[in-house]
Amino acid sequence: MATVLHPAPRYAPNDGVRDALAKALGDAVLEAREEHGEIVLRVKREAIETALRTLRDQHQYQQLMEIAGADYPDRAERFEVVYMLLSLTKNHRVMVKVSAAEDTPVPTVTTLWPVAGWLEREVFDMFGVIFDGNTDLRRILTDYGFEGHPFRKDFPLTGYTELRYSESEKRVVYEPVDLPQELRQFDFMSPWEGADYVLPGDEKVARHPAPSPVAEPKVTERKGVSGAGEPTDSKATEKVAPAAAGGTVAGQGQEEPVPRPVATEAPGAPDPTESRPARAPRKGRGRGTSAAAKTAPDAKPRPPRKRMPKPKDET
Repeated sequence: MATVLHPAPRYAPNDGVRDALAKALGDAVLEAREEHGEIVLRVKREAIETALRTLRDQHQYQQLMEIAGADYPDRAERFEVVYMLLSLTKNHRVMVKVSAAEDTPVPTVTTLWPVAGWLEREVFDMFGVIFDGNTDLRRILTDYGFEGHPFRKDFPLTGYTELRYSESEKRVVYEPVDLPQELRQFDFMSPWEGADYVLPGDEKVARHPAPSPVAEPKVTERKGVSGAGEPTDSKATEKVAPAAAGGTVAGQGQEEPVPRPVATEAPGAPDPTESRPARAPRKGRGRGTSAAAKTAPDAKPRPPRKRMPKPKDET
């Protein structure tokens, strides 16, 4: 089998690459380091086009793979523009960074790679970084008339405007964001895990702490007071026979109650709810079904049915 030779090695080490590129770029380099297995170069903003041209023409980094942005609001120049280059002949990548502020333009690199026009438009749309020399610096991801830049750290999560379809106007309309709910900040931390905020309703407990149910047991003032009112209280004062030894409550369970003489007589059978007089016998004989079952003496017996023979199969 023939051996296939590739123009670039499978793995390109970073040995000596950082020092060689920093020396080639000279005073344009502000910082050169190796981080996470990649060579990172920070150059001056006004020298970005010259530095990238040098890397492309003299060090064989032919392709511009991506232009990304990052926002650091605490810095004086809050934005970082990151250029990612790839060398096809060396199979090696390098990352070049520049810093910029909101009103500080970054020189365009569309003169080196025409595809940079799309990438710079994306960074402009998401972060608001201005690229000097880009003749078509328009929004590319957001809609027409969009306000603000979504990837900035100070951009509200809900945005400034919302769109909806208007039935009255029969078109899509833009309106200011209106959030009617009172609580717009949501904390997904469980209150049982040590949250340091007061939940709704906790202030009432702090003002009027509820007594412990064990400290104040519920008792009745006298015998026969059940707490349910009449007629339960009257029934509770009635005396009943106690249960036999080893049994349960009188009248319940497997054991019988022990007989005990009490002042109250045992209740008898309940009175009938109504009195019904004796019904007079019916006149005449009723027509029942017993007569139909009997056979008359002069009735002739019914002859049995004749069965027809089955026809034979004709073959």
